[in-house]
Amino acid sequence: MTGLWKTWITLWCWGVIIFGAVLATAGLPATEGIAGLAFSLIGGAQVEAGYFDPPGMRFSVALMGAVTLGWGFTILFLLPAIHAAGAPAWRGLTTAMLIWFVIDSAFSVSTGFALNAVSNIVLVILLMVPLLASGALKSAH
Repeated sequence: MTGLWKTWITLWCWGVIIFGAVLATAGLPATEGIAGLAFSLIGGAQVEAGYFDPPGMRFSVALMGAVTLGWGFTILFLLPAIHAAGAPAWRGLTTAMLIWFVIDSAFSVSTGFALNAVSNIVLVILLMVPLLASGALKSAH
């Protein structure tokens, strides 16, 4: 994968990283408004003051932000190895992404955050476009 598609995947990683950083802001009362905005957008309702106050909620959202940050940086840092390994590595990444997609989207819908499932669809499409367009999922032989 080269050129436009390689750049696209890199920008996709940065999008995941930025979203992780937004979620991580719930960890501190002083910055939770940023995460609150994201929750308002994906939940379709206004996040009221105190939304993140329960320790379990604050911990869970901030931890999810840290995991998402780590996921984005892991893929970003491994891109050279994934490019070098070719189709098997891209198929592995795609499989991992689809596992996440099914579980995350199912729980998003069942907990009242269906708009998050929509954003998940967008994220998967934004990954699949360059993978399919570049032929990265096809074996070389």
